[in-house]
Amino acid sequence: MSTHPVEDLMNGGSASGNFRAAFSYCVQQVRSYDCHHYLCLLELPPSIRKAAFALRALNVETARAMDVASDPRIGLMRLIWWQEAIDKIFAKKLIEHPTALALSSVIAETKISKMWLRRSIEARINDARREATDMPETIGELEKYAEDTASTMLYMTLQASGIMSAAADHAASHIGKASGILLLLKSLPYHAGHNRHLSYIPTAIASKHGLIVKQGEGGEERWVDSGEGMCDAVYEMASVANAHLQKARKLAETVPAEALPVFLPAVPAQVLLDSLSKVQFDVFDPRLTRGVLGIPPLVYQLKLKWTSWRRKY
Repeated sequence: MSTHPVEDLMNGGSASGNFRAAFSYCVQQVRSYDCHHYLCLLELPPSIRKAAFALRALNVETARAMDVASDPRIGLMRLIWWQEAIDKIFAKKLIEHPTALALSSVIAETKISKMWLRRSIEARINDARREATDMPETIGELEKYAEDTASTMLYMTLQASGIMSAAADHAASHIGKASGILLLLKSLPYHAGHNRHLSYIPTAIASKHGLIVKQGEGGEERWVDSGEGMCDAVYEMASVANAHLQKARKLAETVPAEALPVFLPAVPAQVLLDSLSKVQFDVFDPRLTRGVLGIPPLVYQLKLKWTSWRRKY
């Protein structure tokens, strides 16, 4: 894909139309592939929405890169392309891709950190390079991945909003970690069906709950198909996510009022946590796939509206 100075497009007669089309594309991508966050973004003040949708669209692009590729190498190449695209955008070069075009507009108007953008993509690249048998050892590794992929979205939305607050940053960190861990749990059935087995369950937790046992003199590890052990492992990981949500909410009184709508992704995290609890933390229960994160869409929207109206998260 070719690159040109952003200024060339800005000065062209079709500039505003191109940017409108780019942001429309971002909205549709988030609506199609990240519906629960799409509904969160609709609750944001109009002044923040443009940046928020561009950032979430980038997240959709990078999160889906490996899933939509016919070959893992192609997915990895796509992620590396996005890493290079960020460098080009900050060098004021135009990338002929609607999400990149929308991002270039947002970056030109706000103080979004290149560091956070690159970190979010690098985390995806490192995950893509991981072998199916190369599992995280501890929950701390998953928390780091969630921080780099989910918390960064909130950090950058705060930056785009001009909000500078240590309390807001701390809350964003906890909400992102909770959201990231819970979405990894929700994705376990998908990854299990695509030959990645249960590669997001840390070995320490899997061993604790009898999902991994050592056999033979060499102590070779093998997975054990244990429904009860799986539910116990999921419960332990979900409990870590819940602790992060609780920590984030304890910060609510010190968070600037204008940051509260940015933290509405805590609502889908709580919904997913509640849905997991209702199915006794069985991630393979088909009820989790119904509606939005296991509840009827209208109920989900009402929860969002009610939380937003109360100025909570």
